Amino acid sequence: MIATAALEPRLLLGPGPSPVSRRVLEALARPTIGHLDDQFLAIMDDASRRLRRLFGADEDALVFAMSGTGSLAQEASLANLVEPGDAVVVGVNGVFGSRLAEMAERMGGRVIRVEAPWGRIVDPGAVIDAVRKEPGARLVALVHAETSTGVRQPLAEVGAYLRERETLFVADTVTSLGGIPVDFAANHLDVAYSGAQKCLGVPPGLAPIAFSAKALTRIKGRTKPPQSWYMDAGLLAGYVGPLSSRRYHHTAPINMTYALHESLLAIEEEGYAARFARHAEVGGRLQRELVERGWRLFAEEGRRLPQLTAAELPPGRAEEPLRKTLLSDYGIEVGGGLGPGAGKMWRIGMMGSGATRENADRLLAAIDVLFA
Repeated sequence: MIATAALEPRLLLGPGPSPVSRRVLEALARPTIGHLDDQFLAIMDDASRRLRRLFGADEDALVFAMSGTGSLAQEASLANLVEPGDAVVVGVNGVFGSRLAEMAERMGGRVIRVEAPWGRIVDPGAVIDAVRKEPGARLVALVHAETSTGVRQPLAEVGAYLRERETLFVADTVTSLGGIPVDFAANHLDVAYSGAQKCLGVPPGLAPIAFSAKALTRIKGRTKPPQSWYMDAGLLAGYVGPLSSRRYHHTAPINMTYALHESLLAIEEEGYAARFARHAEVGGRLQRELVERGWRLFAEEGRRLPQLTAAELPPGRAEEPLRKTLLSDYGIEVGGGLGPGAGKMWRIGMMGSGATRENADRLLAAIDVLFA
């Protein structure tokens, strides 16, 4: 018989989930109340306001946390916007760009893939060229933080081009929100989605998402409602909207919302600039130390995420056995490589409360012994 009380603690330094602070864990343990209780609705509303600030979204945007993981919000971003036959431009340079393309195809979209080698950004000029060739494209989707490669995708150029056009702009910010600026309004995004378990430092189960006024207008003008009732932003807006007109939609995860709210409080207490600087300092230091030890960083220079490092092991080293020993002997979890990095790469997360010099040093000390 296995009991949760017997679980061994792990230092989570993989691509997610990330470490959960004691403060957030204590919030999870607070008394469960009803999902329509005024006390809970006040907490949910305040969490939405704080998410709006963290995304950098305008007041006319709809911002809230969906009940589900980041993958649900990824699908919701497309399910609300894509109708059969729509042209959809997707940047593909890793697993999550590929997933966006597949989801759009399943919804009947006609997907135009703008591809780049894994480890490199999708060229913004190539994305803009694709839209010029498809001026009626329903949306452009890019992965801001590609978790499979550690690439940080620039958004500003594409956002500026689409600003005055009908084509909507969708960004996957699952691994970026809370670790680097998203700048929703400044980048002219129409939808951005994330996951609680990355830089926000909350257990998996909630997915922050933001819809611009332009996106909401498009959703209201659909010829048919979204195929998913659960992910319909129009229906969800009635549940997360003004208290005076609140409509029941589903039973929200009460205690998870406590945890998210507590995390957002902690983020604002630290300050956005300080938090982003901490991630940059710790992630940059880890990357420099790995290179000194003979590792090769997978993402192109100048386009690397500080909070997620994809690095190829020194030559002649077997990735999986060493990763398993790191977990069994040192209690540290990192992720293995995907796609071209499978079997030769580690993906290391320095996210949320886990992004500390002490955690980087602990990992590097273990590496020095394992790779001696």
